[in-house]
Amino acid sequence: MTDAREGLTHLGRAAALPASPEAAILETVANPHPVETYLIRFTCPEFTALCPITGQPDFAHLVIDYVPAARIVESKSLKLFLGSFRNHGAFHEGCTVAIARRVIEAAAPAWLRIGGYWYPRGGIPIDVFYQTGAPPAGLWLPDQGVAPYRGRG
Repeated sequence: MTDAREGLTHLGRAAALPASPEAAILETVANPHPVETYLIRFTCPEFTALCPITGQPDFAHLVIDYVPAARIVESKSLKLFLGSFRNHGAFHEGCTVAIARRVIEAAAPAWLRIGGYWYPRGGIPIDVFYQTGAPPAGLWLPDQGVAPYRGRG
């Protein structure tokens, strides 16, 4: 029997936060149910990046939904990848779509959507949504469960 960590560089080992999203390694493992159509959801309620103009921190609640094909995303490498944005300057739209593209590049999912629910910048919340197309037929697709921003009221 082979070790499930074979070929992985993060899982089960100490791993430092990558210096940038470009330096991050997004790892995958074989899908244990490649003939099934099912949804995997990653939720990151405390995502941070930097405004590329002011350098001030931006905060978002990310929800990544995808239907795997042959590979699934290894969650520790995803956490490190998402954490690498903490010192990275990019607009909300750039971060959200770049994350989707990296997951697509790494895992080649059958379908993907991401909701980037960003907290207000300059008094205006900016939500960014991206998906690869129509969801597969028969897929149970739950709501992402993030309420629109309402401030304190």
